Amino acid sequence: MVFLTISDTIRKVCPGLKIVTFECPVVNSSFTPELWEEMNALQKKFRSQYAVEDINKRLPIWATREVYKKLGKDPNRYRPSAEALCRRILKEDPLYQINTLVDLINLISIRTGYSIGGFDADQIQGDLELGVGFENEKFEAIGRGVLNIDGLPVYRDRVGGVGTPTSDEERTKISVQTSNLLMIINAYSGENGLEDAIEYSKTLLTDYALYENDGNIEIKIY
Repeated sequence: MVFLTISDTIRKVCPGLKIVTFECPVVNSSFTPELWEEMNALQKKFRSQYAVEDINKRLPIWATREVYKKLGKDPNRYRPSAEALCRRILKEDPLYQINTLVDLINLISIRTGYSIGGFDADQIQGDLELGVGFENEKFEAIGRGVLNIDGLPVYRDRVGGVGTPTSDEERTKISVQTSNLLMIINAYSGENGLEDAIEYSKTLLTDYALYENDGNIEIKIY
């Protein structure tokens, strides 16, 4: 089990923060048609409910953006991942299909509005702390190269940064070979709606990714 601590700086700017960690053995795959049926249905429903200008008013997204502002980061330049995904849908840009676990996490993020970290737990070195990025801190964002994380909330293990609400790091990213998952829900908006997100996450993990001989999901709320 990965143990998590939260820095005083993060607690000060967001005293209502709740973090949920999920750890479980998984079987990943390159593509799951049934999962994408759910994804396509959600996209259709989402387009009927929202306009682009509504996205940053969704409470979990709004709260994440507010934390960015308090830390001195421009949320329009460094959008939280949930906001970026939702905007792609409403602009009718195709969503990236990566692999079952990443697609599953993206589906949860779109539905709930939470920016969610997904990691190969076997690549994480030691425990995690949630702190704030500093100037020139090394961070190789997945699929986008070096990311300036100065002023972003960042999870670090003993080697360095592994995840922010904007992007996760190449070193600990999920691959088709991933067999142990660490997933983190970042609820900067607090407890409102969080229980539904937990139950939805458990359902998707059980339906599409849990290792068949071990149905245990270890969940911690911080």
